[in-house]
Amino acid sequence: MKHLLNLLAAIALLVWGTHLVRTGVLRVLGSKLRQVLAASMGNRLTAALSGLGVTALVQSSTATALITASFVGRGLITLPAALAVMLGADIGTSVMAVVFSFDLSWLSPLFIFVGVTLFILRQGTQVGDVGRVLIGLGLMLLALQLVSQATHVLTANPAVQLMLESLTSDRMLEILVGATLAVLSYSSLAVVLLTATLAINVVGIDVALGLVLGANLGSGLLAVLTTAKANRATRQVPLGNLLFKLMGVAIAPALIPFWLRWVPPWVPDPAAQTVLFHLCFNLMVGLVFIGLTGTVAHWVEKLLPLQKAGSALERPNHLDPSALATPSLAISCAAREALHQADVVETMLRGVMTVIRTNDLQLSQDLRKMDDTVDDLYSAIKYYLTKISREQLNEKEGRRWTDIISFTINMEQIGDTVERVLLDIEDKKIRKGREFSEAGMTEISAMHARLLDNLRLGMSVFLDGDVRDAQRLLEEKVRFREMEREYASSHLERLTERAAPSMESSSLHIDLISDLKRINSHICSIAYPILDSAGALAPSRLRESRLQSLETPHGRH
Repeated sequence: MKHLLNLLAAIALLVWGTHLVRTGVLRVLGSKLRQVLAASMGNRLTAALSGLGVTALVQSSTATALITASFVGRGLITLPAALAVMLGADIGTSVMAVVFSFDLSWLSPLFIFVGVTLFILRQGTQVGDVGRVLIGLGLMLLALQLVSQATHVLTANPAVQLMLESLTSDRMLEILVGATLAVLSYSSLAVVLLTATLAINVVGIDVALGLVLGANLGSGLLAVLTTAKANRATRQVPLGNLLFKLMGVAIAPALIPFWLRWVPPWVPDPAAQTVLFHLCFNLMVGLVFIGLTGTVAHWVEKLLPLQKAGSALERPNHLDPSALATPSLAISCAAREALHQADVVETMLRGVMTVIRTNDLQLSQDLRKMDDTVDDLYSAIKYYLTKISREQLNEKEGRRWTDIISFTINMEQIGDTVERVLLDIEDKKIRKGREFSEAGMTEISAMHARLLDNLRLGMSVFLDGDVRDAQRLLEEKVRFREMEREYASSHLERLTERAAPSMESSSLHIDLISDLKRINSHICSIAYPILDSAGALAPSRLRESRLQSLETPHGRH
């Protein structure tokens, strides 16, 4: 029993080491890997090579599938190019299996020692993430050594030897078991390496080859399951890759007898035979099907047709659940959805002046309903961000996570303020048939135009993080406050002149310019995280915030 537990613990350690390597590489090179994939889609060959290289680093074809699927889901690359990437990705993970099959156990203590040292001393930095990768590599090598030792002890038991001798090869069962193990362990690489070790004196080479085929099929099935809740465009890539694997697994069993006849004389070691078979299987699938990516893409589009897109305001468009497995990619998805929320806010804000000029009650009601969309987007983005593992984010991505939350909160509050402004316009102007004076209308139009300019600048600051633009945006807070005071004073002067339009619309006019200033304050708040990260915040920020809160009338938050 003890030896069996040792074997299970070694297998778990192998899976965990693979996970550490994958998450570490994605932290260090996540954005660069996405750029490499996106830039290599010119033809099928370069796409396949990029998939091979990225997967060799990440050590997970499933992670590559999720990144590539998200590109297709956002319309950045075509489906045939993405399928070519996946053919290369499968070759990449098989190449790494061959590398790990060599006796590299002497590197395990070195990797673990250096990795732990870097991770502890530089935690939260890229150097610390490199340490995480080294720890993962060291644990994988250590786990393979422990698996070998545990299986050697187990197979020395006479009862185990008798049981193994009674086993006969059942290809379908082997494929099913291999696929199940790959799905459960979230890593076909770990299953192939385990199978290679077991092939030496436990299951035999014939059974091991069937398990390898199942592990390949399981990795394709895993990507399909992981993207099951994503949009259809995203789900097409894993489905196409699974079709390639199904066709490959259908062909490969007929070739196994030839493999067993011709390869053992040249490669007598069963473990080496197992990983070479894994490599040759994926090379065969890649070479045979690289010319059929367009055809398979056509099949996928028939099996999983894209639905006609509805209104852009009906639901979140960029919050891809499959991207959550790659936190850096998920952060980008959340940022895109935050900009979508800002677009809805801008539409509401633009419509305010149209309502004021035309007294269009229906338009006002339609614009107020859009605040529900803004609120729904805020909730969706916030919930999506909470599902991102903060531990897997580096320092820069962690700040971006906070920036997105702050940005969406400000957009949500702007939406609430615009809704309240529209209600005031309906109650105090449209239904009572009142109009602003010509001078008052000019002032409101000027403030509104400047507010829209600041909103666009704020969206640019959020997107690019430019410090100079952030400083410009913060300066607008002071200018806008001065403008509000100037227009409030000029309105009071018109009241002393007893101008009828000014007297009738006085309450709405004062409230409106005050609300526009409040909206501008929310927009300018976008600059604070950017300037804080750059160390460019003025020391008077706290004092200004306090003064602003004292100036804000009670009950209007």
